[in-house]
Amino acid sequence: MQQKIVITGGPSTGKSTLIDSLLKAGHSCQKEISREVTLAARAKGIEQYFLEDPLAFSKELLKRRIEQYQKATLMNKPIVFFDRSILDILAYLKFSNTIHNFNFEEITKHCKFQQVFITPPWRAIYTTDNERHETYDEAQKIHEQLVITYQQFGYSPIEIPFGTPEERMNFILQHVA
Repeated sequence: MQQKIVITGGPSTGKSTLIDSLLKAGHSCQKEISREVTLAARAKGIEQYFLEDPLAFSKELLKRRIEQYQKATLMNKPIVFFDRSILDILAYLKFSNTIHNFNFEEITKHCKFQQVFITPPWRAIYTTDNERHETYDEAQKIHEQLVITYQQFGYSPIEIPFGTPEERMNFILQHVA
């Protein structure tokens, strides 16, 4: 059975760098797609898609994350790592106090993961950019909401310790083996 492993965490905690390290080491990964959604909206004149229309943003992101999951299922790979999952969408909606009608209970029945790793807030590497607008304090609150959300769906996120990308990758690989 294929293992699907989530690497989640608040903004600017090293997730994408970690996924890049796993890719360079030859592992199969599904990269974060929220930047793609944000940049596509920006090309249409929507500067901060999530802030301006969190439901439309989340609907598009949900569709694409389900597609990622299905694509990974078709891969002939024993392990696939994901930079975030469907549950991150719910955590961000909760963080922003956005009312929605997405049925995450039903959706997650068809999108299961074997393990969840979480990168904690790390002030030393925290930065903002054109797509990442959250403050460090907001990133901490997002982290807390991610932990709560994953736990509500029966997962026990394993916190990845601070370290070099290689050290963090090795930590994950030791736990997956």
